[in-house]
Amino acid sequence: MVHCSCVLFRKYGNFIDNLRLFTKGGPGGMGYPRLGGEGGKGGDVWVVARNRMTLKQLKDKYPQKRFVAGVGANSKVSALKGSKGEDCEIPVPVGISVTDENGKIIGELNKENDRILVAEGGLGGKLLTNFLPLKGQRRIIHLDLKVIADVGLVGFPNAGKSSLLSCVSHAKPAIADYAFTTLKPELGKIMYRDFKQISVADLPGLIEGAHMNKGMGHKFLKHIERTRQLLFVVDISGFQLSSHTQYRTAFETIILLTKELELYKEELQTKPALLAVNKMDLPGAQDKFHELMNQLQNPKDFLHLFGKNMTPERTVEFQHIIPVSAVTGEGIEELKNCIRKSLDEQANQENDAHHKKQLLNLWISDTVSSSEPPSKHAVTTSKMDII
Repeated sequence: MVHCSCVLFRKYGNFIDNLRLFTKGGPGGMGYPRLGGEGGKGGDVWVVARNRMTLKQLKDKYPQKRFVAGVGANSKVSALKGSKGEDCEIPVPVGISVTDENGKIIGELNKENDRILVAEGGLGGKLLTNFLPLKGQRRIIHLDLKVIADVGLVGFPNAGKSSLLSCVSHAKPAIADYAFTTLKPELGKIMYRDFKQISVADLPGLIEGAHMNKGMGHKFLKHIERTRQLLFVVDISGFQLSSHTQYRTAFETIILLTKELELYKEELQTKPALLAVNKMDLPGAQDKFHELMNQLQNPKDFLHLFGKNMTPERTVEFQHIIPVSAVTGEGIEELKNCIRKSLDEQANQENDAHHKKQLLNLWISDTVSSSEPPSKHAVTTSKMDII
């Protein structure tokens, strides 16, 4: 049995998940025609991942949202080769996707000190440019933060996700009896006695049609892309958004959540998933849970009850299904243990796959090198050649 208690919870106040920035590489330096001197290259603009950095901090520190690198030094008699202009670094949080003005992905920053070149400095003046410097690259970029967490909570509004996060991590998210209490992502951390930490993200509630950007729509789905695993949270009593919408059972809720993920991006369905069946303290919950388990064990026997446009191509196979109550604490310890077990299993599988890939690459490299005879025209480069 793994016992845990939470020591940290972070709530995003004034949360910002995207920014638009102007970037410009520095111009090159002037060449020196008479002596053939080359001007220095202009500085480059880089986006660099930093821990404990937020997009709000970036916006507050640089309200103009304008980043320009330094000018390359001019060529002169005392230094025919001009020095490079100073680079400009834009500090951003880990978990940023960088795109250009047309939405094309430039790159992603998934760990601290990852860096992406976003605007290159201009060449210094040289013979090819008639010794005139070139301007630096100008580029509008978009920084898009997708919350990185070990586990992302998936559920319709009022499934009890915020209550569950509060119970699991001793956090204090806003909780009320109306839909969309969670309007911004909130992150809690479970810390185990052996100092293992697992982050759990409570994301805005999903509704039918989210893939078409209804409700919190794309804001929700975009963030969940960057969680390692999904934790579906459903109300054992079912869900009804309002008196004008159809009532859904717990099983229907799971099927519809699966369909929304599939319509947005099929890859989301390949993530390892767990299921927390919440509100088990309510009257009749045990009978409903047994019925739900029967439906989940034989989902194809019940899919005919759904319209064709509501039926997912594939159903989610949950690694663990845990009945819980955020009110009484029932099943909470088991849920914490299952979350850790599932993440450990995923890490082991990823490590095994990585080692197998390394061995395969090594084998291919050895096979290629041993099958290629040395060239008769091979030339050994000397230090003099490099100089």
